[in-house]
Amino acid sequence: MSEWKKLKPLYKGMILIILSAFFFALMNMFVHLSGELPSVQKSFFRNLMAFIFAGVILLKDKNKTKITKDAYIPLLLRSAFGTVGILCNFYALDRLDLADASILNKMSPFFAIIFSIFILKEKIKPLQLMIVFGALAGAMFVVKPSFSNTQTVPALIALTGGMCAGFAYTMVRVMGIKGVKGAVIVCFFSGFSCLVTAPILIFDYTPMSAEQLIILILAGLSAAGGQFTITSAYCYAPAKDVSVYDYSQIIFAAALGFMVFGQIPDLLSWIGYFIIVAMAVLMFVYNKNASNKQQADES
Repeated sequence: MSEWKKLKPLYKGMILIILSAFFFALMNMFVHLSGELPSVQKSFFRNLMAFIFAGVILLKDKNKTKITKDAYIPLLLRSAFGTVGILCNFYALDRLDLADASILNKMSPFFAIIFSIFILKEKIKPLQLMIVFGALAGAMFVVKPSFSNTQTVPALIALTGGMCAGFAYTMVRVMGIKGVKGAVIVCFFSGFSCLVTAPILIFDYTPMSAEQLIILILAGLSAAGGQFTITSAYCYAPAKDVSVYDYSQIIFAAALGFMVFGQIPDLLSWIGYFIIVAMAVLMFVYNKNASNKQQADES
């Protein structure tokens, strides 16, 4: 602990966001490992664990439960689109290689930029727009759209999940501006997802073995670990400095996919990974330089 305290906040943020990427890769692995269960059923157990974790935090600090009236609609939209995003991601994880499903879900930051233009009225520079389109082009290498490719539909659903997640993250930013705390957002979103999926789960429940139940609980614990470590990471360092390290999830996903399932992505997928990660690095460098220039102008 003493060594941790000595670390600079930036290094703490880097370590925590890489740790969160590992947790989310683990979550995807456990979801895939749980076998042929409905995506709704997997989503319910994943969100239940996150709800319990966030609920415990809120019980310890009642001041975090304050929500302004104008934050309810963004909170509902974040929860609805976040739930659809998870269902799409879990559907894709059952039908795609772990790394392919993970990289398509990681398109969410680029979609968040697009939604921010229309919702938050943020201005986007031509270079930023080119980077977004570059990332979408990279995604097409992973999707490999073709009527003869049986993985095209699952890949497009995974991309849709990334788009929904991007919209959800835009709503998170809206709520951050309104002063809604992270634990409230996580708790409300997880509870909302559980309530939405519970009726479907009751009428279309698929019996699980004890092993599958344990695996889904581990998926939920991994998701909770990922959510809280990424939140802590952004507390220690700004997103512009550490967000690019979140793409280490692709490395973890590819490694776990190979070691656990024997999956080896094809050449086109690797090209897509490279393009998307390269676009993320370009966006990271651009935002950092723009921020440094702004600080220099203000001083």
